[in-house]
Formats: sequence, C-alpha cells, structure tokens
Amino acid sequence: MENPRHNSSPATGRRSSGPQGTQLFSADELNKLALETALTSDGRASANEPVLEGMQGGLQGRRFLLRAGRQTIGRRDDNDIVINDLSVSSAHAWIMNQQGHYVVMNTLSTNGTFVNNKRVHEATIGHGDVIRFGQVEFVFLTREPGASRRARVIWSAWGAVALTGLCALAWWWLKA
Repeated sequence: MENPRHNSSPATGRRSSGPQGTQLFSADELNKLALETALTSDGRASANEPVLEGMQGGLQGRRFLLRAGRQTIGRRDDNDIVINDLSVSSAHAWIMNQQGHYVVMNTLSTNGTFVNNKRVHEATIGHGDVIRFGQVEFVFLTREPGASRRARVIWSAWGAVALTGLCALAWWWLKA
C-alpha cells in the first residue's frame, strides 16, 4: 500500500508535504530549482559570486556558481559540477573555498587538472585564471568583467561634477 503522505499531486506533479509540512522534491525538481535560483534574468549566473565560466563548445558562456565549502567536478551525475566530456574523469577534481581563497585540487584524474596551462595537483586560483579539466576549459571569475572599469568611470564622472561645482563656487566667491 502506498504511503498517503507521499502521494503526487496530479496538478503539480509534486508530492504532498511530509508530516511536519516538509515539501518533498525529486532530484530533477531540485536541480531545476537550483538552476533557476542561480541564474540572472539574462540566463547567466552572476559573477558577483565566484563562478566557473565555460570557454568553448557546449559549455561556452555557461556559468557554474561556486558556493562555500567543497564542490566536486567530474563526468558522473552525482558531482556538483557535471562535465559531460570523455576527457574528464568521473570524479575529476574538487574546488574548495578555504577562508575566502579558492583552491582547485585534482583527484587522480586520468587527463589532469591545469591552471593557466600548468598541470597541478593543488593550486590557489584567482580572478581570470584559466582552469582546464582534461580538455575542457573554464575561466574563474570573482567579479563581472569590466566591473572595476565601470566603477572608475562612475567615480571619475562624479569627480568632474564636483570639481565643476567647486570651480563655480570659487568663481562666485571671488566675484562677490
């Protein structure tokens, strides 16, 4: 006999809540929800949080949000970041956030892990570093490209406005 607390709702396809009101979801539903949460309105994860962004092929432009703690990378479906490429081992590498610093660690993969074209077992990575798992390349981003340039332009514009105002005030003061 089927447990009545775990019946699916025909309208939503979701199972009803558990005994304490806990919603039950399938793995596919959770993956879809996580993807929807991680994406911005233009369909890309924000680089306000650290991300790995694919650089070629089917992963070009696709961003994987890096959360605190350890994330597994590999071809197997139970990895946090799944890369469906034969050059990537089933459990290829880890990326860990260690007190605000990100470290990539190779986990005995066949084709290796590379940071800026140097084969590594373990390496600290920074903004703009190119990380390759087998033959699949990503760029590690901790902020949007051009974000610091945009900030400089905005501050420069405000500075120009303030300087113009000060000059006008000085001119007025000297005239009076």
